[in-house]
Amino acid sequence: MTVVDGSGAAGFAADVAVAGGRIAAVERGLAGEAAEVVEGAGRVLAPGFIDVHTHDDRAALDAAASFPKVSQGVTTVVVGNCGVSLAPSPLRDGNEVIAPINLLGKAADFAYPRFADYRRWVEETPGPVNVAALVGHMTLRARTMDRMERPATAAEIEAMRADLAEALEAGALGLSTGLAYPPSRFAPTSEIVALARDVAAAGRLFTTHMRDEAGGVVASVAETISIARQSGVRTLISHHKCCGEGNFGLSATTLAMIAEARETLSIDLDLYPYTASSTVLMERTVKESRKVTLAWSDSHPDMAGRDLAEIAAEWGCDVITALERLRPGGAVYHQMDENDLVRILTFPPSLVGSDGLPHDKRPHPRLWGTFPRVLGHYVRERGDLSLEQAVAKMTGQTAKVLGLAERGLVKPGHHADLVLFDPDTVIDRATYDDPEEPAAGIDMVLVNGAVTYEKGTMTENRPGRFLAS
Repeated sequence: MTVVDGSGAAGFAADVAVAGGRIAAVERGLAGEAAEVVEGAGRVLAPGFIDVHTHDDRAALDAAASFPKVSQGVTTVVVGNCGVSLAPSPLRDGNEVIAPINLLGKAADFAYPRFADYRRWVEETPGPVNVAALVGHMTLRARTMDRMERPATAAEIEAMRADLAEALEAGALGLSTGLAYPPSRFAPTSEIVALARDVAAAGRLFTTHMRDEAGGVVASVAETISIARQSGVRTLISHHKCCGEGNFGLSATTLAMIAEARETLSIDLDLYPYTASSTVLMERTVKESRKVTLAWSDSHPDMAGRDLAEIAAEWGCDVITALERLRPGGAVYHQMDENDLVRILTFPPSLVGSDGLPHDKRPHPRLWGTFPRVLGHYVRERGDLSLEQAVAKMTGQTAKVLGLAERGLVKPGHHADLVLFDPDTVIDRATYDDPEEPAAGIDMVLVNGAVTYEKGTMTENRPGRFLAS
C-alpha cells in the first residue's frame, strides 16, 4: 500500500495502524500485530478529503443526504459558506426564507435560534462526516435588517457583531460572505471590515464569495485584499473563477494579485474542478452563461433538468421572462473556461471544494464527483498535478488554512479520517446529464477510526463530530 500523507511529500510504502479513533503508527510490518487487517495492495491510503466549501448545513445531519460526499472519500465538510448559514436562524416576520438562503431549505429547517443550538444538534445527532461551520454574513443581515437593499446602520452592525460573537464563542470557524447576491450586494466594504476585525481578533477565518466573478473580478479581488489588509483577518476566496467569455484569461491577473498579497497577508483560495457553476436563478448570471440548465423550481418542478432557452421557446417568451416565471429556483450555468480552471487549480495555494447543492432536484455533478474528478481527470489523465499535490490540496493544506488541529495528515496521533482508493481507476462518474452517479475507485472511508463507506455502500456508523475552532 502507498501512503500519500497529505503533506505534499512523495508517497511511500507503509502500513497504518488505527486504534481508539486515531492513527497509532505509520510504518512497515504492522499487519502481524493487528486485530483486523484491511488489505491495501495496489491502493493509495490518504487523509480523508476535507470539502472546504459546501452547503451541507442540513445535509450533513442526514445520512442519506451525505452519501454523495461519503462515496467520494469526504470525511469533513465545511458549511455556512457564501454568506448563508442554517444558524443562527435568519427568519423574521412572516417566516419567509429569501434567496439564496433558501438553498438550505424551507422555513421549518431553520430551527436553530443561535449558532450554539446548531452545534448542539450536530453533536447530539452525529452523521457520517465531521462538520466545521462558518456563520453567514447574509444570515446575520436577514436577522437584523428590515430591508437589505441598503448599507446596515451602525446599530444594525452592532447587532450583527453580537450574533457573530456568539457564534465565534460557540466554535464557528469564522465568517462567510456572499457579496454577489442581492441581500448582501448593498453592504459596503466598511460593513464587512467591521465584522472581519472581530473575526481577526478571535483568530478565525474570513471566507468570501466575492462581489463579482465576471467583469468585475479584478476589482473584487482588490476589495478582498483591502478587507484583509484593513482588518488583519485570515482570508479565503471562495470558488475562484472568471465568468463570461469576455473575462476568460483574467485569472492570470487575479492570481498575480493574490500571490503579491500573500507576501504580507494570509490569503488563500479554493475552487471546484468544473467549468459550470450553480446557484439560484439570477438574471446577471444567465447573461454571462453560454448555456443554462434548470436545477430546481418551486413553481415548475417538472422543468428541472431542462435547458432554459428551450423552456423559453416552449413558452413563447424570452429567457429572462422564463426565469421570472420559474422563481424561486436554481440552475447550472456554463460560464467558465478550462484554461482558467487549470491555472487556478495548479496555483500552489489553491484548495479544492465542491460547492455542491445537496437539495437541488437536479444537482450539478460537482456534488457527487469533485474529489475523484481531480484525482482521475486532472492527475491521472491530464497530468496537471501530481497525486501528492492534489491530495495535499484536499487534505493537509486545507486543514492548515482552516485551523483544524490533528486533521488532514496520515500521521501518528492524528484523528483517523482516511480514504483508501485505487489510483488507476478513481474517477468521477456524475455528469451534467446524469449528475447523481457515485464515483469509481473509492474502496473505503474511515471517519474518526470508524468505517463509513466500503465496497460501494455506506455503513451504519455515524462517527462524525462537530469540529470547533
